[in-house]
Amino acid sequence: MVARIGLVGARGHTGRELIRLISGRADMRLVFAGSRAMAGRPVTELAPEADPELAFEAPSPEQAAARGADAIILALPNGESAPWVAAIDAAAPETAIIDLSADWRFDPGWTYGLPELHGREAIRASRHIANPGCYATAGQLAVHPVRGLLSGPAHLFGVSGYSGAGTTPSRRNDAAALKDNLMPYSLVGHLHEREMSRHLGHDVRFSPHVAAFFRGLTVTAQLEFSQAVSREVLIAHYRAAYDGEPLMRVTEDIPENADGAGINGAVVGGFAIGEDGRRAVVVCALDNLLKGAAVQAVQNTALSLGLLEFDGLV
Repeated sequence: MVARIGLVGARGHTGRELIRLISGRADMRLVFAGSRAMAGRPVTELAPEADPELAFEAPSPEQAAARGADAIILALPNGESAPWVAAIDAAAPETAIIDLSADWRFDPGWTYGLPELHGREAIRASRHIANPGCYATAGQLAVHPVRGLLSGPAHLFGVSGYSGAGTTPSRRNDAAALKDNLMPYSLVGHLHEREMSRHLGHDVRFSPHVAAFFRGLTVTAQLEFSQAVSREVLIAHYRAAYDGEPLMRVTEDIPENADGAGINGAVVGGFAIGEDGRRAVVVCALDNLLKGAAVQAVQNTALSLGLLEFDGLV
């Protein structure tokens, strides 16, 4: 089977990675790439790996739904996916929808698509999949293996490259404003804080920052336990959780942004324990455009269509 894939919102940083990843798979074919800003121009202008015959286009939601795609990936800003979902559901109910925005991550009618943590069977059985956020992916990977040991909220400090702010100009992707700078934002109530708390089933406190590098992110998790835990037991929890996961690497070293940027998976490590054994610090590094977005979307697309999850990813 060669699955027909549509992509809406193809011009952004994540769209460019999605085109590359889909083009590298023998079992997927990109049949349309939607971008109003680049309509009519060859897709190879953005992604040289793409089919040279493919051009960007600007379909309406109804036109996209009528294209006969097996799956449509929506890489749109938050708040813009609803008309596309409605049109696809009405005209092509068999088409799988993988949405990268935050619009459906809290909707019980959608499957939350973090395969390493939340169950691949549910994704395989679903045609409505909400792709997790980049920070939310890293934070959950850092906390999930020990969430049952926690005595209070997990406190997460995150730093992302400015590609996470998208392509629309703002202070958070302004190279001049970021030069020699670390920029905190959303001091309380960040969307990913609520997302992590909901899907971990445990309260999270999250402080996001953006720095002057382009891609990658790190999350440093401060964890407090109800009982003392040794470093060996802490590491064993993470190795047990991620053993056999091709995109996960557990290391005793402290992951840095350079360890996660440019790779398809995530690195979890550090594993520092306080003197009383009831406090630990764990670090996760990943690429915000890859495992934090495009790679995860390709995993979810493959699972929903019954294809090999890791083809082209490992």
